[in-house]
Amino acid sequence: MIKRDYETYRRAFEGVPKPFAYLDLDLLSENIRSIAEKCGDKTLRLASKSLRSVRVIQFVLQASDRFRGVMCFTVPEALYLAEQGLDDLLVGYPAWEPEHLRQAARKIADGRRITLMADSAEHIDHLEAIARETGVRIPVCLDIDMSVSYPGLHFGVRRSPLRTKEETLALARRIASSPHLLLDGLMGYEAQIAGVGDRYPGAWARNLLVRLLKRHSVRVVAERRAEMVQAVRELGIPLRFVNGGGTGSLATTARDPSVTEVTVGSGLYAPVLFDYYRDFRYQPAAGFAIEIVRRPRPGVYTCAGGGYVASGAAGRDKLPMPYLPEGTRLLPLEGAGEVQTPVRYEGPVALNLGDPVFLRHAKAGELCERFDRLHLFSEGRIVGEATTYRGDGRCFL
Repeated sequence: MIKRDYETYRRAFEGVPKPFAYLDLDLLSENIRSIAEKCGDKTLRLASKSLRSVRVIQFVLQASDRFRGVMCFTVPEALYLAEQGLDDLLVGYPAWEPEHLRQAARKIADGRRITLMADSAEHIDHLEAIARETGVRIPVCLDIDMSVSYPGLHFGVRRSPLRTKEETLALARRIASSPHLLLDGLMGYEAQIAGVGDRYPGAWARNLLVRLLKRHSVRVVAERRAEMVQAVRELGIPLRFVNGGGTGSLATTARDPSVTEVTVGSGLYAPVLFDYYRDFRYQPAAGFAIEIVRRPRPGVYTCAGGGYVASGAAGRDKLPMPYLPEGTRLLPLEGAGEVQTPVRYEGPVALNLGDPVFLRHAKAGELCERFDRLHLFSEGRIVGEATTYRGDGRCFL
């Protein structure tokens, strides 16, 4: 395991104007190896929303032959990645904007492999109309709901309305009957396993409940997904792929025989939220630095900026976490602020005005929406830069 300390980064990034974001290529490479080892015989599809940098996406795809294809989060993003030479692009969420879909159809006509997501008859009718208008056969993936419901509790996220075999088969038959559409794959994303931590400090009761719910969900998800896949294949439809999981469920999803590929992304950067999973640990490869500009009292250092809060239900776990120097922590009544972030530090490192404090974002790709480039670090020094989508002048959501 590679260990980083404050002085290593402070020396390497000396002279880089703050705030800045960085990516440690040594730690990223270690995460790539670790994830590839855990995927069994499955292909890994790269989740672009977790990386949001063309150069980093290309780096990962070239680093391991286990990664094949990209899951995008919008059609414009998929079009942009296609322009950069990437292929086998699965849009992970349904899209409706007609002009975006027409542009995707034109890319498909040019020979690019772009698969669009659907989970309702309305989606299918809309895609068919676009395909008919543009004279292209559009590949479609059906998104199947993998959440689990209990009396008074919905364990999962609100995504697809496709919950039963009958509902799924009805859409599969509808697609198969259309000369304008092709059923390319099925996706069943177990968000309640992949996206929920079960190792939060001081929350033993919550952690225990989540672990029990996850254990039950693993069985339910595997059975439901296998049933859907078998039923669709019995219609004589040769699915190109069956997609499941995320970094947080890699171990269990990789054991599911009905799945051909697992989507991963966040584990490559290993943001703070991944510290709260019991079954795995990846290296903190990405982070950002803010500058100390005030010392309001001994042991308290106020930095400029830093209020890069992650999306989702609001809570302390969505705040960035001070990383280095070790022992630095946010003030509970101020947190990370829009224009300033005070931190408490009483450790052995001498901190002065102008010094950096390194933090990690709570989630992965959202960090890149704040910075136009990632400074690339390897073997003790800066080795280059990678522009983010923002640095490329792109904003997809």
